[in-house]
Amino acid sequence: MTSDSAPEGIPAATIIIFRNAKGGGAPEVLMTVRSKAMTFAGGMAVFPGGRVDPADFSLGEKVAAQHGLAPDEAAHQIAAVRETLEETGLALGLAGDITGEKAAAARAMLAETGALAPVLDAFGWRLDLAQITPFARWFPKNENIARVYDTRFYLADLGTGAVEVSIDQSENTRLFWTTAQGALEAAARGEIKLIFPTRRNLERLALFASHAEARAQAEAIPVRTITPRVVEEGGKPWLTILADAGYPVTAELLETVSRG
Repeated sequence: MTSDSAPEGIPAATIIIFRNAKGGGAPEVLMTVRSKAMTFAGGMAVFPGGRVDPADFSLGEKVAAQHGLAPDEAAHQIAAVRETLEETGLALGLAGDITGEKAAAARAMLAETGALAPVLDAFGWRLDLAQITPFARWFPKNENIARVYDTRFYLADLGTGAVEVSIDQSENTRLFWTTAQGALEAAARGEIKLIFPTRRNLERLALFASHAEARAQAEAIPVRTITPRVVEEGGKPWLTILADAGYPVTAELLETVSRG
């Protein structure tokens, strides 16, 4: 349920990273299983990401104009880039002399500084936010949830995917590549657990045969804030979302919903 007393959302950014599947077929996306000790979505399979930090907003203010973005949007995209490097070791949304060895060193430095700007300066890299495509925005506004995240989802493409990834040993316990449909099937078998937004986004991602298709749909449908709402139908409560935001499934029985 929603109400005017619902807490303000914590700004967050999540990135859906595509790679070409070996031998062709549906593209794969990178997912992580969060530590069960985490307050939000503990033990759940999600896409890499996290909250937008003050340093992200600071950098966003400085570079927004050159990327043609509003400072707030630039900060969220910067957070997506930073969290990707921090959680997976992948240097996406960046340009310059980037190698696997340098990415590993940059990740180590990021763990110490907690901010992306010093890493960019140290390695002579620059932001390339054209690699990042806005995909969705989810904001539950639920007074019954202790931490409410206002999360912007982005798409990025790794291409061949011939890059090693490794967990950060703190917030996450596993990183794995899977097709969107494969993740849904794994959840149905009880092998992973999915919160409501992740499940809906996987269903949407399963529509696409490539990153290009996903990006085309994302660019064709303006990002609108999705705030799930409970409605009564057939004597039962359903959790519903916007019907015209690109999602093939827009409702789920409330009793079956997993929340963070």
